[in-house]
Amino acid sequence: MTTIHVTTDGTVARVTLARPAVRNAFNAEVIRELREAFTRIASEASVRAVVLAGEGAIFCGGADVNWMRGALALSYDQNVADAEAMSDMFRAIDRCPKPVIGRIHGAALGGGAGLAAVCDVAICSNETLFGFTEVKLGIIPAVISPFVLAKVGRSHARALFLTGERFDARRALSIGLVHEVVDAAALDAAVERVVSELGSAGPFAVAAIKELIPRVTSASYDETRAITAAAIAKQRTTDEAQAMMRAFLDRKK
Repeated sequence: MTTIHVTTDGTVARVTLARPAVRNAFNAEVIRELREAFTRIASEASVRAVVLAGEGAIFCGGADVNWMRGALALSYDQNVADAEAMSDMFRAIDRCPKPVIGRIHGAALGGGAGLAAVCDVAICSNETLFGFTEVKLGIIPAVISPFVLAKVGRSHARALFLTGERFDARRALSIGLVHEVVDAAALDAAVERVVSELGSAGPFAVAAIKELIPRVTSASYDETRAITAAAIAKQRTTDEAQAMMRAFLDRKK
């Protein structure tokens, strides 16, 4: 892979955007490589967590300028195919059964803010700037909208999508786009703390939770009764749950 770096350190996969000279901006190759990386990681049994980061001064500045220039010549059908490829990439990250921790610094703009939205745990440094800036270019944050709406809700999305304004880490925390804001020097330690917490969680339980949350949030209250009862019954009877519950009850590791 040429636009991202993927390494595995024990049970942790690290996916790093590796185009610092262009602010780790998206183009067709980045989109394809991210989708392929997360699709592969999803099937790797040894991986317990994924850290998503960016090289250089910022996390991700959105779309690559040259890629955008090329898009001006695309037909309607070509634009649809282009957008569907990006949607598939975000969906691969969002639906990855491994928990995804975002290490966000510098800036996360446009699609970069969309990446923050699909992280299960998003941690940023206190100087980070965010923005759904598409409207400033006469376009709209359509592809990322399902993921951002699920993360911050309609009210904040309406305000930030329509203005395209940039906002700071404190506001990102207050609307739920990120979960923790730390000093830049403490960013890596904060990420590793979450990685450590996930290391003590049952991996099949974590995957089951990631599958359960969107099902419950899109179902009616009456439907959730059957969904949640079946989910806990299935998990309680797994080898993982049986072993971990017995260890807890017997005061063992």
